[in-house]
Amino acid sequence: MSNQPIIGITMGDAAGVGPEIIVKALDHVALYEKCRPIVIGDAKRLQKAIDITHSPLSIRAIDSVDDAHHDVGTIDCIDLGLIPEDLPFGQLSPVAGNAAYQFIAKAVELASTSEIQAICTAPLNKGALRMGGHNFPGHTEILAHLSGVEEVSMMLVAPNLRVIHVTTHLGLIDAINKINDGLVERTIRRGYDTLVKAGISDPRIGVCGINPHAGENGLFGNREEEKKIMHALAMVQLDGIDATGPLPADTLFYRAIRGDFDLVVAMYHDQGHGPVKVLGLEAGVNITVGLDVIRTSVDHGTAFDIAGTGKADEGSMVEALHQASALASNKLANYEKPPRNVIEFPRECFRTTPRGR
Repeated sequence: MSNQPIIGITMGDAAGVGPEIIVKALDHVALYEKCRPIVIGDAKRLQKAIDITHSPLSIRAIDSVDDAHHDVGTIDCIDLGLIPEDLPFGQLSPVAGNAAYQFIAKAVELASTSEIQAICTAPLNKGALRMGGHNFPGHTEILAHLSGVEEVSMMLVAPNLRVIHVTTHLGLIDAINKINDGLVERTIRRGYDTLVKAGISDPRIGVCGINPHAGENGLFGNREEEKKIMHALAMVQLDGIDATGPLPADTLFYRAIRGDFDLVVAMYHDQGHGPVKVLGLEAGVNITVGLDVIRTSVDHGTAFDIAGTGKADEGSMVEALHQASALASNKLANYEKPPRNVIEFPRECFRTTPRGR
């Protein structure tokens, strides 16, 4: 196991489903063939999740990565001791919000000293995060801040579809105002570099327009496609990057799922998130592109409505861990060079067959 990457799993908001999906995911023995997982969180909260889910696993509270044994059946947890035993599930809590931030900060610290090779995050709650004194829109922005990186991108991976976002957690008007040709160009290049490193040579990239029908030659909007996208496309094409656009978003995602493109560049949050989540919340994975450390995450929230019931599905967490392990080994989803139009997922990730398969 010494050659396998160590993956630091942050527990997320302790009032949400994070502890449950971590416990359920680490009961998948196959994960231990690919990585050495360590949870950064609260040992007693994980024990409560074990009790709720009737898991056969046990908890080993540790102080450092060196203390971990990486035994199948036992969860190594760097215990920060920040969660009261009586913290209720399913409720906003400043204590849980602050703890979620501290779990991430510890993970970044460990990554910066190469004690862990990747970070995999359970969901946090943005409201609780603010209540806890940390005014960030989400994980992506926290990780960029803690890592001292000015600009990163969010990439979502789902069955047969990869999407990278030019903007993320902004209102629609603010997002359109922020988009410019430089940001679009940098996003395309980050997506291209990530896919090449993952073993996909000469990836084909489809770039969304901003307006309906990509502006229809100026019929819709104020020629934002010409002002904000066209120059970026010309610049990356000069370097041999196969990027096409701007294309109407209402057909581009279908074409990508069909196999025409290896990556879609979405201009704003819901333009990219909607198609991915239609394919199945349990199958999507969030990858932060542009950090010095690999970071993957589940593509769902804290699910306060079912937190503490044991009903949460661990599929996205399992796949996020597979992706983190594979990327840490300079591979994608455990395959050297997957087929262009297919992203294969371990069978255990799915409870039902998602659309598009």
